[in-house]
Amino acid sequence: MAGQIPDLNAKVRAGTGKGAARQARRDGDVPGIVYGGGAEPQSISIPFNYLLTMLRKGRFMSTLFNLKVEGQEDVRVICRGVQRDVVKDLPRHIDLMRLKRTSRVKLFIPVEFVNAETCPGIKKGGTLTVVRNEVELDVLAGDIPDHLTIDLASHEMGDTIHISEVTMPEGAKSVIDRDFVIANIAAPRTMAADDDEEATEDAAAEAPAEE
Repeated sequence: MAGQIPDLNAKVRAGTGKGAARQARRDGDVPGIVYGGGAEPQSISIPFNYLLTMLRKGRFMSTLFNLKVEGQEDVRVICRGVQRDVVKDLPRHIDLMRLKRTSRVKLFIPVEFVNAETCPGIKKGGTLTVVRNEVELDVLAGDIPDHLTIDLASHEMGDTIHISEVTMPEGAKSVIDRDFVIANIAAPRTMAADDDEEATEDAAAEAPAEE
């Protein structure tokens, strides 16, 4: 289970409709609505600068948040839409959807590499080259993993590690429907250059002599 679901702080917004939304913006907030989860929709507002900072961190639309509203129980939500100013591209309204534990959601999960100190390929001078440090998974909202673990203990120099080698948490699956590369154990440049030079010499030796 994920232990660090980020908080998203909001407050109850008084009133509904365009008038209340305009007032929220005048107060320096972004109006929004929370819906779904078997409960009535609720009008909220989020401080403009706080929301803008969260948006600029990236992955906002694919991050599960712990919505905190004073005086209410925390609920898990995911953003389903951010309306922006057509000229300034700044947020004007936000839609959040409550999630039940049985809901499925697509999230980016970080990849963790273990046993690098005993990896044969790295001990021989190879370098771990990470192609993806996170993978987008389709998971249950009530069973989100902290990370995916890749054990390097048996990997040799030149090995390529694909998503098919990763043991997925129960109920989780990759969003990408192909066996993509997560990382590889690359040979040092000097060794790779020596191999290329040797291959060139072998090819030259095998080439037929010109008459």
